Amino acid sequence: MTMNRQKKLQQLFKEKSRKANAKLAPKSNKPKYISKADRLKLAAEAAPETVDTTES
Repeated sequence: MTMNRQKKLQQLFKEKSRKANAKLAPKSNKPKYISKADRLKLAAEAAPETVDTTES
C-alpha cells in the first residue's frame, strides 16, 4: 500500500518538475499564429494604401 502511495507522489513530483522546466525552457522562434480572418483584414488594409500611392 505504501509503494502505491510513494509511486503516486513521485509521479506528481515528476509532472510538476516537467511543467516548471517547460516554463523555463527558451521559447521557439516560431512566429505567432495569425488567423485567416485577421490575415485578410491586414491584406485589405494594406491594399488601399498601395492603390492610393500608385494613383497619385
